[in-house]
Amino acid sequence: MTGTGIDSRDLPLDDTTAHIELTEAYAAHNYHPLRVVLAEGEGAWVTDVEGRRYLDCLAGYSALNFGHSHPRLVARAQEQLGRLTLTSRAFYNDQLGLFARDLAQLCDKDMILPMNSGAEAVETAIKVARKWGYLVKGVPADKAKIITMDGNFHGRTTTIVSFSTDPAARNGYAPYTPGFEIVPYGDFAALEAAVDENTVAVLLEPIQGEAGVIIPPEGYLQQVRALCNVEGVLMMADEIQSGLARSGRTFACDHEDVVPEVYILGKALGGGLYPVSAIAADGDVLEVITPGTHGSTFGGNPLAAAIGREVVAMVETGEFQQRARVLGERLAAGLGDLIGNGLEAVRTRGLWAGVDVDPDLNTGRHVCERLLEEGILAKEAHGQTVRLAPPLVATEDDIDLLVSAFRTVCSG
Repeated sequence: MTGTGIDSRDLPLDDTTAHIELTEAYAAHNYHPLRVVLAEGEGAWVTDVEGRRYLDCLAGYSALNFGHSHPRLVARAQEQLGRLTLTSRAFYNDQLGLFARDLAQLCDKDMILPMNSGAEAVETAIKVARKWGYLVKGVPADKAKIITMDGNFHGRTTTIVSFSTDPAARNGYAPYTPGFEIVPYGDFAALEAAVDENTVAVLLEPIQGEAGVIIPPEGYLQQVRALCNVEGVLMMADEIQSGLARSGRTFACDHEDVVPEVYILGKALGGGLYPVSAIAADGDVLEVITPGTHGSTFGGNPLAAAIGREVVAMVETGEFQQRARVLGERLAAGLGDLIGNGLEAVRTRGLWAGVDVDPDLNTGRHVCERLLEEGILAKEAHGQTVRLAPPLVATEDDIDLLVSAFRTVCSG
């Protein structure tokens, strides 16, 4: 038994230390949070239990592309909460068809398969690819192979960590699921050499977010697309973090005018209010899924569908793609001035940045702790990198504040 001596019924609501101690005592330590306890959020800003405000530059790993408590999304969720939230897919509901149609059209695909978390969507894509390989491509039973990328992050299920190259995510969870081959990200020759007659899919992030906003070489996605066409292999793009306007386009694949067979979506699809995910593909791929062969209690429920459909409508305006482009250019210019003065490199695509910190300055974690003191919330990635993904509703002044905070931290 563990304990803090704190009676949760009498927890001081504005006591940061009390909240942290209670969380550390009763919640498993699978995260290492910064010492801030958040209580409210609106737009790009959050407020802690002691009333201090912070610019949220992580945005729930892009789940909050539209900010905290976006009034349009909150209103739609509240409306649906008062009507119907869950029916089970044993029955039809009046929201799923509308959501499925609108998301499929946004992706220029025939249909979608709705799930809940991003990892569930990736697992679904893996199952679809394997079944397609057996039923359509004619791969021998139990021989289907999916090619994945070094540095990937697709979730934390046992199958997904089987092809992770991050020791923290992978180690200790063996035996691992077979059927995957890992190649260096951005190395087309290695990918081409890995494809064989049993390859059913190439699974990749068009931008690797968890790895530190790693952008592949120009033209790489087009090369992958062409290779998949020639070899009869499904291209599956994990756009869970990069999609829905984050990169300045609707999908990160759009930067190279590439359309994969399978889009994998999540995070922002739920507007930061509710877990919503899906894969989108044409009928010749998704029709390998038949009644009873895949399912989810909550996937496609009326509340999720209502929120997801509202998100699609917001993305269709193009407003958020434009905001990501404009604000991203401002962020890139501001942080670029610090290269050689505390920063080693800055990678941006839309309003998404990976900032490599000079080891002489300190670690990425230390920089995030210093940024916290300046009123900025950010997250390190693999040692020396800080990831930045402010909500797309941030203002130019917000971006200037972020750059100013980095300038202060870099000056010592």
